[in-house]
Amino acid sequence: MHATLLGFLGLALLGALHAQDSIPVQTNFQQDKLTGRWYSIGLASNSNWFKEKKHLMKMCTTVISSTADGNLEVTSTYPKGDQCEKRNSLYTKTEQPGRFSYTSPRWGSKHDIRVVETNYEEYALVATQISKSTGSSTMVLLYSRTKELSPERLERFTQFSREQGLMDEEILILPQTGESSRWER
Repeated sequence: MHATLLGFLGLALLGALHAQDSIPVQTNFQQDKLTGRWYSIGLASNSNWFKEKKHLMKMCTTVISSTADGNLEVTSTYPKGDQCEKRNSLYTKTEQPGRFSYTSPRWGSKHDIRVVETNYEEYALVATQISKSTGSSTMVLLYSRTKELSPERLERFTQFSREQGLMDEEILILPQTGESSRWER
C-alpha cells in the first residue's frame, strides 16, 4: 500500500511538472522590447488570495525595466482604497529567454514566470506557476500598452486561461479606475 501511494504521488508530481513544462514561451523573445509601461487588463488565478480579493481588484500600471545584469525590475502601482500602492519585484532571468523566476520575500512563494506571447507594441500574455508550502497555483496576466484591448485579445486571454485549467469564475477583466491620473505615474 505504501509503495502504491508513493507511486501515485510520483505520477501526480510528474503530471504537474509536465503541465508546467507545457506552458509555452514567446519564440525569439526580445527582452528590451518588453520594457516600458503596461496596463494590467486581465488577471486569472486559482489562488485563494485571488478568490478573496477579486471583487476589489482594478486595473493597475506596471513598469518593466531591465537591470544591468539582465534581470527585470517590475514595478506595479495600483489603487487600494483611496491610496496608491507600489509593489517592486525583481524577476531573475533563466537560461530560457522569456522565462524568469521570482521568490516573494513576504510569502516565501516561488514563481516560474513565462512570457507566453507578445507583439511588444500592443499586448503581452504572461503565465506564472506559484509554489509555496501550502500548495501551488496558476496565474495568468494580460498586459496592454493602452487601457483597452480588442475583443480578440481579450478572448485569447480567456482561452489561454482556460487551457491552464482555470474556470470562468477565476478569470477577470479588470475594471478601470476613475482616479487614473493619480496612480498611473
